[in-house]
Amino acid sequence: MDATPTPVSEDALTTRILPRPRDEALEARALSEGLTPLQARVLAGRLSGHAGELAPLVSPSLRHLAHPERLKDARPAAERIAQAVVEGEHIGILTDYDVDGITSHVVIRRTLNELFGVPEDRLHSLIGHRIHDGYGISLPLVERTLKLSPRPSLVITADCGSSDEPRIARLKAAGIDVVVSDHHALPVEGPPASAFATVNPTRDDCDYPDPTIAGCMVAWLTMSLARSVLIEWGVLSAATPKLSPWLSYVALGTVADCVSLGGSAANRAVVTQGLALINRMEAACWRTMAERLGADSVPFDAETLAFQMGPRINARSRLDDPYAALHFMLAADDATAARHLETLDQDNQSRKAIEADMAEQARALARPQLADDAPALVVYLEDGHPGVQGIVASRLVQAFGRPTLVLTPAAQAGMLTGSGRSIEALHLRDALQRTFELAPEALPRFGGHRGAAGVGVPVESLEAFRAAFLQAVSEQLGDIELFPKVFTDGELAPAQLSLATLDELEALGPYGREFDPPLFEGEFLVESLRPVGAEGNHLMMELSAGPVSTRAIWFRALTPGEVPAFGVGDRLHCAYKLNRNRWRGRESLQLMVEHAAPVR
Repeated sequence: MDATPTPVSEDALTTRILPRPRDEALEARALSEGLTPLQARVLAGRLSGHAGELAPLVSPSLRHLAHPERLKDARPAAERIAQAVVEGEHIGILTDYDVDGITSHVVIRRTLNELFGVPEDRLHSLIGHRIHDGYGISLPLVERTLKLSPRPSLVITADCGSSDEPRIARLKAAGIDVVVSDHHALPVEGPPASAFATVNPTRDDCDYPDPTIAGCMVAWLTMSLARSVLIEWGVLSAATPKLSPWLSYVALGTVADCVSLGGSAANRAVVTQGLALINRMEAACWRTMAERLGADSVPFDAETLAFQMGPRINARSRLDDPYAALHFMLAADDATAARHLETLDQDNQSRKAIEADMAEQARALARPQLADDAPALVVYLEDGHPGVQGIVASRLVQAFGRPTLVLTPAAQAGMLTGSGRSIEALHLRDALQRTFELAPEALPRFGGHRGAAGVGVPVESLEAFRAAFLQAVSEQLGDIELFPKVFTDGELAPAQLSLATLDELEALGPYGREFDPPLFEGEFLVESLRPVGAEGNHLMMELSAGPVSTRAIWFRALTPGEVPAFGVGDRLHCAYKLNRNRWRGRESLQLMVEHAAPVR
């Protein structure tokens, strides 16, 4: 008789609302530099141990950007690009298919064409298909490049290439120089030996002060230096416009790729400047998106980029080829942009439906692993869609508080492909590096960051991979207790539930990864509630604290058909954000509830 798995304890799966640890010394320093008590509290919860100046983070400015020359290999990369411009070479632009890759592609292509004068017919866009080609400089992309006629003599990559030495060697053997611009961690053997140049701020020998910049920012810096080289050579006039307008794309790629917005002055500066450019609504892509979201969506903020723009662009590459996303970003007029946006929107709706089904299956497969108190979850969905793995992994991390890898069959026979998301305490790529050391045959391909990563695993090695990965995670986490948690910035007084408080908090923006939007906690009386949304799974509420009554919305509070566990007159312990609700030109405060539980 099979042993019955131990039920997962409710305590292990109950989300806990916890106070965010705060750096008291930094809080005192912030107060002394003129920040308000609330702003100082928020900073102290996000910049623990930060010893540098606060001004570049609190007041982001492009003057804090380091010169691109400080990027190792940037000078030879820029000179090779400039040479290709001067000599009329055909140039391939090879980028990843996600938002960072697409925005990088736009930066490189628009710079070459509009600023450097390279005709369109000499530029070749090379973007892999997530499912058929895979990530990076894949073999199918190499074959496609070699079949081009005329064949490019230079390929510029962005947001990929650091781990693709065998494919780069193939291109080099065919007489094609490859300039790699990327931001992903390099393999232990270092930069690809066959690349003409590898511009990557994570290189050990790189002097650039901020290794957390996104791939689109590396591309922007490289192309900016190429402009300087062409001016030095007398090819371009010194009056040639700078690449500053393209920071709108860099802002989108930076936010969507979830790179750090914490201690990174560079990332904070480009997102701040990029949002200012976006909100001028000078490009068709921004205008049509604003029209789609409604007049009350403007001005865009970092959350608009993260939760509206980013998912639509990513959805295309998750489900189909990514070129509609590129055409949307490059559209010269509103009608063209609107046509491509309709495609992106439809894909995004399809992605949501696939995601919901896969998340339900994944939760069921995760529970036996939770019963075994596994430190991480490895879920294999035999019929899952590879384009939605990362989103489903994120959902499991939120639900169970454990690092998660979601795998599905790969296009290559006998292989699985997977995406992982991590918790704050675990560096996911380091854990995968250790997994590779423990079982190299079970992990022939992997890459990523601290918080997110991708893997390739042979089907026959799945259990060996799982065992090695769990060991690697255990070694890094030790005896840390794992459970879903929500960290808050403490309580607000009823009088602080106002738009003035939101203004005070927004002055510290932009918010994003490692600089989370402020989240507060408190007890409220439920004055009214009603399910809303097509499936009735969101809750619209009126909550009161003392004399102050505020409208609140809790997205995905219920599963479809579920009845709330509380009602009018009950008290709720809530974790919530302050939100600006715009309706017909009028603004009011709204609470965005992240988690709530009845007070018993």
